[in-house]
Amino acid sequence: MNLFNIKGKIVLITGGCGVLGGSITEYLLREGATVVLLDYNEDVLRETVTRFKNISENVDGFFCNVTEEESLQKVSDAVVKKYGHIDVLLNAAGGNMPGATIGPTQTIFDVNMDHFKKVVDLNLFGSILPSIIFGKEMAKNKKGVILNISSMTAQRAITRVVGYSASKAAIDNFTKWLSVELALKYGDGLRVNAIAPGFFIGNQNRDLLIDKETGNYTDRGHTIIQNTPMKRFGETDELNGAVHYLCSDASKFVTGIVVPIDGGFSAFSGV
Repeated sequence: MNLFNIKGKIVLITGGCGVLGGSITEYLLREGATVVLLDYNEDVLRETVTRFKNISENVDGFFCNVTEEESLQKVSDAVVKKYGHIDVLLNAAGGNMPGATIGPTQTIFDVNMDHFKKVVDLNLFGSILPSIIFGKEMAKNKKGVILNISSMTAQRAITRVVGYSASKAAIDNFTKWLSVELALKYGDGLRVNAIAPGFFIGNQNRDLLIDKETGNYTDRGHTIIQNTPMKRFGETDELNGAVHYLCSDASKFVTGIVVPIDGGFSAFSGV
């Protein structure tokens, strides 16, 4: 029996059209999973599903707002009607806003609280609500995996990104809390874990890490590299191994953990 086999599993991915979500989607499709992408941008969702059809026919997409219960419930009903059950929920929807990030010449007292609240709403409640709506279906079958996306900002005080940091720190706690809740009340078939990516260059943080004019690292980029023992940024496909493990039966006695995938950043004291 191959405990790592994920062929045929029904995997829902919120924010599946993003850089990290898209990379994970491609990997899971190649491993034989059926992947259902959930995204708030219908045009991008349609284009992404069409693109992934070149890899596997086992990809689907539903328009969904992860911060609205009604939207999530409609998708849940449609997915269960079409596929019968949900094996895995991967909460990859998230992001940041300029007003929730402290600029180089700003202080905490300059934070835009409206932006701060929106960042928390997306990153925290955008994972809590799907976990509750889709987790309810998993609980009916007493089997399923929820995988959240944490961050280095949850474990360490990473300057400037205060709104994002606060929401991701809450994700760590929610991951542990929900893992205990589901295991105690619905049995050992329900598991909740998280991965905590280190520093990967994506669309949202590119300008913070790479100088537009020279293509070199910014001061912030250099600081990150200096505090990463592997001395480089991560590649998106380097998340796939941990995701595969946590989605498969190879980790069936693993719940409530947050796995750093960070090139040693969280282990290094800087000395």
